[in-house]
Amino acid sequence: MGRAFEYRRASKEKRWDKMSKVFPKLAKSITMAAKDGVPDPDMNPKLRLAIQNAKSENMPKDNIESAIKRASGKDAADIKEVNYEGKGPHGVMVYVECATDNNNRTVSNIKTHFNKTGGEVLPSGALEFMFNRRSVVEFDVTDEIEMDEVELTLIDSGLEELEVEDGTAYAYGDFTNFGALSKGVEDMGIEIKKAALKRISTNPQEFTDEQLEEIEGLLDRLEEDEDVQAVFTNVA
Repeated sequence: MGRAFEYRRASKEKRWDKMSKVFPKLAKSITMAAKDGVPDPDMNPKLRLAIQNAKSENMPKDNIESAIKRASGKDAADIKEVNYEGKGPHGVMVYVECATDNNNRTVSNIKTHFNKTGGEVLPSGALEFMFNRRSVVEFDVTDEIEMDEVELTLIDSGLEELEVEDGTAYAYGDFTNFGALSKGVEDMGIEIKKAALKRISTNPQEFTDEQLEEIEGLLDRLEEDEDVQAVFTNVA
């Protein structure tokens, strides 16, 4: 059928493969947000942002609504947030955030991912001092947005730093100001592209291309795990 057909098929398969991994993770975040507050995004900022993040990944509306409804079901009560810390290839430090309904399965899988790539899981709390937990709100920079005005206005919402890269603005604040910072952006009439709590290394390290290739092997394994929600490293 020709190279063009093969390319389109490979591209479509890659896209569906990505969605098959991302959508369940997004659904878990929506369910947990709805469970922690109320199932109404207008009254639950955390849920509203989880839904926005899902929409940015083109998650279907039916999937989003199903994830919200699941929060009131008995299976939602079993989903727990749990974190793991480890050392990977070439001494890279890795912080893994998970959401799971089976902790035994999750810890076994996480240990396997580290062990098979020459790393190890560290005791809980070992890397806490090496990462700062911060709020990060992303939005597109348009001609209508005055960045100086945005920066001055968001200071009252807990803004600590504002960066622009390739047409996207990144508003940083302390993790305790996640709701206030997100609301501050929304109140300015700016559509949020993505918002999350991230762990940013306090001492980023440089690695060679060869080392990064091995590190990526571990990160790929972790990010493909159904229970892993986010992975953070000290790679510069």
